[in-house]
Amino acid sequence: MCICINCRYVDSCQTYHAVEEQHQQPHLTDQPTFEPKEPTINVNVRTKMNYIEMEWDVVGCESFVKDAGKWMRLRPGEPIPA
Repeated sequence: MCICINCRYVDSCQTYHAVEEQHQQPHLTDQPTFEPKEPTINVNVRTKMNYIEMEWDVVGCESFVKDAGKWMRLRPGEPIPA
């Protein structure tokens, strides 16, 4: 799971914006302004019947500041992205 959902900067982060794009999810912001230091992204590649599925998760980041539940407060009632 992406650590970004519990990060203070999730709604302004350029890296999380790119992850949203890869997952074809609505953006928390259209113009992210925060550039994180040294994000580490784990990309899982799976072959399905007629296509390749890629899942991106930020698993480390020098800029991570824990803010438990930040994403859920921004999107109340929506399922947490997997």
